[in-house]
Amino acid sequence: MAKIPHPVLTIGTFDGVHIGHQKIIKQLNEVAERIGGESVLFTFYPHPRMVLFPESHGLKLIQTQVEKLDKLERMGLKNIIVHPFTQEFSRLTAIEFVRDYLVNKLNIKTIVIGYDHQFGKNREGSIELLKELAPIYDFEVIEIGAKDIDEVNVSSTKIREALNQGDVALANTYLGEEFQINGIVGHGQKLGTKLGFPTANIETNNDVKLIPKNGVYATRVVREDDSEYFGLVSIGERPTVDDSGKITIEAYLIDFKDDLYGEQLQLKLLKRIRDEKKFDSLDELITEMKNDEERLRNWIVDYNW
Repeated sequence: MAKIPHPVLTIGTFDGVHIGHQKIIKQLNEVAERIGGESVLFTFYPHPRMVLFPESHGLKLIQTQVEKLDKLERMGLKNIIVHPFTQEFSRLTAIEFVRDYLVNKLNIKTIVIGYDHQFGKNREGSIELLKELAPIYDFEVIEIGAKDIDEVNVSSTKIREALNQGDVALANTYLGEEFQINGIVGHGQKLGTKLGFPTANIETNNDVKLIPKNGVYATRVVREDDSEYFGLVSIGERPTVDDSGKITIEAYLIDFKDDLYGEQLQLKLLKRIRDEKKFDSLDELITEMKNDEERLRNWIVDYNW
């Protein structure tokens, strides 16, 4: 690890980088600036639960690693350290982690951490332990108290629950920005084009990314050139036209005619419009898709930018 001048550090998995995490990072940056140090965020990959419980973790991530790092970099951190989380690393005691990594390798001077944060083997590390070690290893502990953390009233678990219920609007409130799905446009069956609604078939190529509840969502779609379009994203099994049970993600960009094949798209989900439905005929499906587009256009008028 490269030497960092006067490191001011926080630790965590930061799944989702939600508004509670953002509050910690903001305080971290402020402390670093005030004392003339550099902010350092120490995080892990893969997620610890995936390593500790490889067969049973059942965990879906709010953000892919790329999405997480992108958001962290936008938050003005001077240094982001992503340490490989392995079985061997998981066996480090809290004292060993502080001594061997934070002190000997990083030479930390200040730790900014939540009052209830736990770390190390069996989650034995705590704010109390850090305060005991601080005078021994010559660093300062700045505690983010219960009032500052609990008043935000958000957690990665709450965000997952909201997304699993399809409530992306609530999840977005917790995240402080729109929930994203990123993927490459692949070749689908081109049925949407035949129906008058050409859709981009999104391939995420990531089996641990959390995908919200099946349904149709109002979405902002960002292309590789940063141009943006409103659109509809359908997540589900397409029961009217496909009985395979495979989950697909299809994006329809309104007022857009060009070819998107092979392009990386960023889907920013805004609002759930309706449940996934099975229609008795393609004509009924087309009628509902027209209604979806009309609802989207009407909603856009009042959308709060």
